Amino acid sequence: MSALSSPLPGPVSAPVPGEASAPVPGDTSAPVPGDAPALRVATRAAGPDALGLALVEHRPALPPGWCLVEVAAAGVNPSDVKAVLGAMPKAVFPRTPGRDFAGRVVEGPAGLLGLEVWGSGGDVGITRDGSHARYLALPPEAVFRKPETLSMREAAAIGVPFVTAEVGLREAGGVHPGQVVLVLGANGRVGQAACRIAAAAGARVLAGVRREVAVRGAEAVFDCRAVDVAQAVRAATDGHGADIVFNCVGSPWFAAGNAAMAHGAVQVFIATQDRAVPFDIFAFYRGRHRYVGVDTLALTAAETGAVLESLRPGFESGALSPYEIEADHVFPLERAAEAYRIVLGGATQRVLLEPRG
Repeated sequence: MSALSSPLPGPVSAPVPGEASAPVPGDTSAPVPGDAPALRVATRAAGPDALGLALVEHRPALPPGWCLVEVAAAGVNPSDVKAVLGAMPKAVFPRTPGRDFAGRVVEGPAGLLGLEVWGSGGDVGITRDGSHARYLALPPEAVFRKPETLSMREAAAIGVPFVTAEVGLREAGGVHPGQVVLVLGANGRVGQAACRIAAAAGARVLAGVRREVAVRGAEAVFDCRAVDVAQAVRAATDGHGADIVFNCVGSPWFAAGNAAMAHGAVQVFIATQDRAVPFDIFAFYRGRHRYVGVDTLALTAAETGAVLESLRPGFESGALSPYEIEADHVFPLERAAEAYRIVLGGATQRVLLEPRG
């Protein structure tokens, strides 16, 4: 067993593009014996500097009728790291973490052998073994064909962020051409996905950010440090406001989101910093507003795969664009602790693991 958890001196920061990331002290580059390397977490991590990751030989058990997927690439999400840290109450130990993946079916029903697949799930890597390994076991109903236009890396990066964005917009009533969609926290992965999905549906997309960044799909980006976002949205829409406010941050944007909502609008929440927020009931019912909460951890791999299947035609037609994958944000399993800490540090780029990297 090769321990991957070790103290990380100084602040966590993303690597400089074009430069190779330095190995985290204590990580190992030695290969694991056998052909089935997997990350394992035995118990709740002591903290960010002691994640408790171990790289071992672990081939998942394959129940009758299930599929064995050889993972080509796997996304690293904040929820993956939080589950290791014990912040997800449903997470079991020991297990292999990792929710998002792309790969190929190498064992299972004859009709699925060789199929290139992608997926994610609220159960995968949380309540059962996940994708941060060479092999992943899945029931056949959770096996979905990868878009032909996406590479394995691009497909593995879609997962949780795009599913969260799609489910949120769907539960808000769907996006229709000409609607105004305001995405708050659009510099994050879910925010980026929401902008791209809404733009592909023909909506006018406005983005609120807290750092200067280009946002694909947005016709205007507002820096909340410099402007009143709600006023800027009203000005950009001739006083109409936003029909959908997709709030990726929660409490810090709650008041601004409310102020930007059009009559009959919906605000979507996927996260928060504070549980309690000031709430004006009068403005809420007079505005005929609605709030929608999204938690993709409640979706099984099969349910999540069905959402991805609904997005597949958009990726194959080019209406939806995947994340841009930067080579210095793709790590082998031996450097998983480094990848986890970069995600925990707030990397805006997608971070991936490659079991055969």
